[in-house]
Amino acid sequence: MKKRLFPTAVVALGALAVMASCKKEGCSDPAATNYDEKVKEKNDDGSCVYPSVLVDTVYVSENVTANTTWESGKTYILTSRIAVTGGATLTIEPGTVVKGEAGSGANATALIIARGSKIMAEGTASEPIIFTSTADHLVPGEIQSPNLSSDLDGLWGGLIVLGHAQISADAESVQIEGIPVSDPNGLYGGTDNADNSGVISYISIRHGGANIGEGNEINGLTLGGVGSGTQIDHVEIVANQDDGVEFFGGSVSVSDLIVFNNGDDAIDTDQNWIGTLSNFIVINPGDEAMELDGPEGAVLGGNFTITNGSVYMDGGDGIVDNDDNTNVDMSNVYFFGLSSGQDFDQLPTVAYNITNLEAVIPDGDAVADYFKGGSDAMTTSVTAGAQTVGANKAEFDTWSWAALAGMLSDF
Repeated sequence: MKKRLFPTAVVALGALAVMASCKKEGCSDPAATNYDEKVKEKNDDGSCVYPSVLVDTVYVSENVTANTTWESGKTYILTSRIAVTGGATLTIEPGTVVKGEAGSGANATALIIARGSKIMAEGTASEPIIFTSTADHLVPGEIQSPNLSSDLDGLWGGLIVLGHAQISADAESVQIEGIPVSDPNGLYGGTDNADNSGVISYISIRHGGANIGEGNEINGLTLGGVGSGTQIDHVEIVANQDDGVEFFGGSVSVSDLIVFNNGDDAIDTDQNWIGTLSNFIVINPGDEAMELDGPEGAVLGGNFTITNGSVYMDGGDGIVDNDDNTNVDMSNVYFFGLSSGQDFDQLPTVAYNITNLEAVIPDGDAVADYFKGGSDAMTTSVTAGAQTVGANKAEFDTWSWAALAGMLSDF
């Protein structure tokens, strides 16, 4: 991790010049006792000028319409809603920081990967890619914010990936929530369930969820009609005002997901998503840990799968909210930190399979107080007591804010 230096002065745009006090004359003179090879010149007051920079800043104000690379070690500022369009591929190198400026309504900042285009955001466990707000003083090489708390949300939009896979909706393609209908880059859906929108790996998305209208916020990660050819793994969502991750149809699978301190549902499914979510952690959902909606129209495929997860319910209104027609296969999920009033509220009436759930039930309460639905099938699917199922938290070590902040010690 690089040591953060706070500048006493900066130049606008491009490289940030870092000033440091130089007590003696000659810091730029190789013959001086206080010579520093990083120093190329001195100010009139004797302070040393360091033009070799910790951070290069690039302002992005126009859509990405040709293959483009955002480089490691740089910070990219989204000044508006930016879309990758026209079949272009946006490559984001490990260690890159992307920041969204503040805005709401039609001016909310977000990064959209439009249908037919790709994002290749491949971070690493030692160099994750971080999406955050311009209010965050974080620079490349840092993982924990030096100035923002992990529950501060709504400061910018989020990351939206759209594809040509099937959705269950009123039309083959529709406009994604969070993006004004006037923007054609917000369309998603189609007929290609193997569609490929690229790779997202080892990224952290923070402080997002800006409103574009009443009850219409941007999710941390929105996946609309994203196909199974897309690879998504090792994703962290921290402090998003709306949902952490929301699936709108499609067939993409996601593994190694952590959602921490979101304002609404941690995981939301809609429009007959038929992929798999595996090895996931939820910490402190704002509303439901999971809102699992069934198809809005005809059922287009089989069930979606949620497996091998751990959910810490220290807060939130509910555990899981199902529709009557929720088509889910759920297994090996561990729930703890429950409190009175939270519940797994009903069983679907369509084909589903819920097995091998475990929960820590507060003293004096029963499994049926939390896992309801009026069916023995629900309560007998839940075992109270010691944990034997759940997520493998080792997948989140070293690179996630939640792990470095000590939030995974009880998992």
